[in-house]
Amino acid sequence: MKQVYLLFFLLIVLSACTNVNEDNEELIRSVTDVQQDVIHSENLTTTIPENTSNTPSAFIALDQSILSVRDFESAYAMCVSALTAYYKAVWNGSDFDVNTYFDNDNLKQYMQTKIASQHELFLKNNLMDNTVTGLKTSVEKTEFHVEDDFLYLKIDAEVMKDVGSFAEPTEFLIQNSRGNLVIVDWYTSGKDCYDSIVRGEDLVIDNPEIWNEGEWVEDLELTTN
Repeated sequence: MKQVYLLFFLLIVLSACTNVNEDNEELIRSVTDVQQDVIHSENLTTTIPENTSNTPSAFIALDQSILSVRDFESAYAMCVSALTAYYKAVWNGSDFDVNTYFDNDNLKQYMQTKIASQHELFLKNNLMDNTVTGLKTSVEKTEFHVEDDFLYLKIDAEVMKDVGSFAEPTEFLIQNSRGNLVIVDWYTSGKDCYDSIVRGEDLVIDNPEIWNEGEWVEDLELTTN
């Protein structure tokens, strides 16, 4: 089975990017630039158009018919926006519009359950007076899977709060759905993280169809209770 991986790492100093081909060099430069634009994600969220339908519309693919490696910048911006909205929903009680980021109903339900569960947990432990103010992010790893038609992103996020901060890595799979970039899987790792507890620890995140697998989804028992 033939599979093509385009691998690169986010580098702080562009001069360290040596011995790469012309396409990778251009891509690394665009990754570095976009990180500077979205590192303060408060500015990012103000540019996202309101979504009034049941399909994602805020993040448009460059080519309406296929996913491209050149969609990285929009995909990264989408994931940072989603992470920011998620942490603010959990810690601050803000709204999280699942329709902006997902088009799979099972994944939407899982994320709603996850947010409700985490928010309730923090309320019970009287942690809600220390709210999330923003994120600082960097890309740890990215892969473009041509045959399986998805982009993999692993993002390191430092969650900034009124007092202190904490860091968590999150893995995303992104696809093109009817011309819109959408998240088709989302996994935050760590011993006490919700995903690790519910889905299992140390998972390999490489199946964009996982939320369409009925038996696996049923085993998750997607309820808010």
